[in-house]
Order: sequence, then structure tokens, then C-alpha cells
Amino acid sequence: MPAESLDIHPKQPDEKRARSLQLLGIFSGFTAGAWLGAAEAPTKLVSIGISPLVISLIMVAGVFLARWSLPALVLGTSSVRADVRRAPHLVAWALLAGCLWAVANTLTIFAIRDVGLSIAFPLWNSNSLIGIIWGFLLFNELRQAGWQRWAGVLGGTAVLCVGGAMLAIASAAQSSSGHALTGIWAALGAGVLWGTMYIPYRKAYLTGMNPLSFITFFTFGELGMMGVLALVYSGAAPLWRELQAARSVIFWLMLGGFVWVIGDLFQQYAAKYVGISRGIPLSNTNQLWGMLWGILVFGELHGKARTTYLQVIGGSLLMILGVAAIAASSATGKEQARWKEAALRESERYRVPLDYVEARFEGRQAASEIHPRRTLVDWLLVLLATSILVWFATMARVPDLSIHWEPAVALTIVSLLLMILCARKLWRTTRFH
Repeated sequence: MPAESLDIHPKQPDEKRARSLQLLGIFSGFTAGAWLGAAEAPTKLVSIGISPLVISLIMVAGVFLARWSLPALVLGTSSVRADVRRAPHLVAWALLAGCLWAVANTLTIFAIRDVGLSIAFPLWNSNSLIGIIWGFLLFNELRQAGWQRWAGVLGGTAVLCVGGAMLAIASAAQSSSGHALTGIWAALGAGVLWGTMYIPYRKAYLTGMNPLSFITFFTFGELGMMGVLALVYSGAAPLWRELQAARSVIFWLMLGGFVWVIGDLFQQYAAKYVGISRGIPLSNTNQLWGMLWGILVFGELHGKARTTYLQVIGGSLLMILGVAAIAASSATGKEQARWKEAALRESERYRVPLDYVEARFEGRQAASEIHPRRTLVDWLLVLLATSILVWFATMARVPDLSIHWEPAVALTIVSLLLMILCARKLWRTTRFH
């Protein structure tokens, strides 16, 4: 039943609060880019001979730990159970999203192998455009937004892609493996899958599920699919040998998984409050942050020609301009009314209580909800995740990489500051709902 034909006519959200949630979503998207970019640092371990597939698998294991322990620490698993009771259909969507992520991530490995990062990264960042298409077709995003906001979102995304292409060309040399066409298709396939992965995200948040709840089930699909792919591609015995050989760096890779989860959590809030058509491009600034880690911390452009540095500066400025254009194109009241129509449609389709959908749409707790609290189980989950990390930390050694520690500390401080400020804003505005 279309939203317009519903007998219940919900009140329109307060304009001031709607604007506050829009700004919160933009801030979350930018913070997500910083943390997702920092999570790329462990991939440098490829240069010391560790298989990309093993790196991905171990990082996903760290992601699995974080996706259960962080929700338990922030709100408690009682909040997760309450969300599942109200919208159990979203568990299947979360598992599907996790599977899509794992397949897409594996495709990027083949893309980098066959055509190099310089070509692969801009191709899979086509997920921004895919997200805009799905957001428009399925969730009423950019409907009645006006040509200026259309121009801001599409133009800003295009500028981001061009800037990202310049950064990628500057940061990596093209591979000549002889499988260029396969690599191009793999990169494009990853972009399509990652863009499509946001359909479950948006369905979940229009219906009202808390991002902290969604990610706990997302990770089962993610880890399960990644484990299957690793076993199929490598075989059980070779994979076990590679994991044994990498045990001295497992801690760093799992820590990278934790960092990635923090970035992804902010990305989820961006998708919730500004939609996937704006949230994906904003979080795709992770390429800019990844470049900063590569240049400043790992000295990737040391000794390169002046033209390379000009490409880096030009690409960085373009990405900043793209972010500014998208951030300035926040949804109007008319567009947000169309978002709410999509939310009501989801409520009617899956018989989710309307007061719950309305409250979560506005970033608050419904009056019928019980305030979440932490239990002994939550603290045990946090303790278990911490113990596993500490155990692997006892085996860890500092990788044999050339690292400039001063910029590494500076970037870490900036990322932590962004996280603290954004988390504080999320708590004060929405209590993480």
C-alpha cells in the first residue's frame, strides 16, 4: 500500500531537528572517511609478503569482534534484541549486506592484482553513483530536491571521483599482469556490489533499526562469506599455513578491523540521516585520508617527480570541493517528506509499529520502548573481545616497515578528535538511536 493511502497521517518532523540531523549525518560521513582511511594502513603488510586474502580474512575477524563488543559497550545487547523483536525481517537484510561486502572486497583483491590500485580504486568508487541511483529509485532520495541540490550531489560526486582518480594515479603504478580486462570488470563489480549493499542499510534505518543493532548481524554474513571465499580460493591446509606464518602481525590486522568498524559505524549513521545518495560519497573521502597515511606515514611518494605531487595536491583539492558541494546540498523539507513516505511504506509492508518508525526517523526513542541497559552478558562480550586482542598482542611484533611515527601520531590524534566530537554530537542529539 503506498504511503499516501495510509489512514494514519504522521506529523511532520520539526524543521530545526531535521536540520540538526542532516548536519549530524554530514559530520558522520566525514568522520567515517577518516577512520575508514586509517583502516587501510594494515594493507601495507602486503609489501612484506602476506597474502591479500589472509589480510582481509584476519581484518574481518577483528571486525567480527568489534561489531559485537562495541554495541554491547555503548547500549547493551538488550537494545539489539528489542530491535529484532520489532523488525525481525531486517536480520536477513543485514546478513545479505554482509555477504555483498565480502564478495565485493574479494573482487578488489583481484582488481588490484590485475590492473593496479591506480585504475581499480576510481572504478570501485563508482559505488557512489550506484548508491545515488538506488536511493532515488527505491527510497525517494532527491525527489523534489530541486535542481540546485541535484547539481550539488551529482556534481560533487563527479568531482570526488575525478579527485580520487588523480590521487590513485599518483599513489600507485599500473600493473601489467596481462589480465587487464578481468581486473577492470572485477573493480566495476565491486563498485556495483558495494553500492547495492546500501539498499539493506537504508531499508533498516527507514524502518527504525539502530545502526548498532544492524552491524551485529551484518558481521555474520561478512565473516561467513569471507571464510568461504578464503577456503575456496586457497584451500584449508594452505590457508592454515598462511595464518600460522602471519601470527606475529595478526594483532595489527585485527586492530585494523576495529578501526574499520568505527569508521563503518559512522558511515551507517551518515546513511541513516542524509541517505545513501549523500552518505556514500562523503564516506568515500577515505581515499583522501588513506593517501595522507600513505604519503606522510609510509613515505609512498618519496623521490617522485613534481608532477606526481601536483596530482596529489590537485586531487586532494578536488575531493575537498566535492565534499563541500555534497555537504551544502542537504535535503529540503519536501525531500524529507518523500523520505518519510518511504519509511511509512516500509512500516506498512513489514507491519512495524508506526510510533517506532516515526521516532527512529527523527533520531529518538519511541515512548513504548524500554530504555536499554547493559547486563553481565554485555560486559562478558567486551571482556572476551579484549582478551582475544591482548592474547594476539602478546605474539605481535612491530612489522618491518619504514614508518614515520610523528605524522602517524598526528593523524591518529586528528582521527580520535573527530570520533570524540562526532560521538558526543550523536549522543547529545540522538542517544545513538
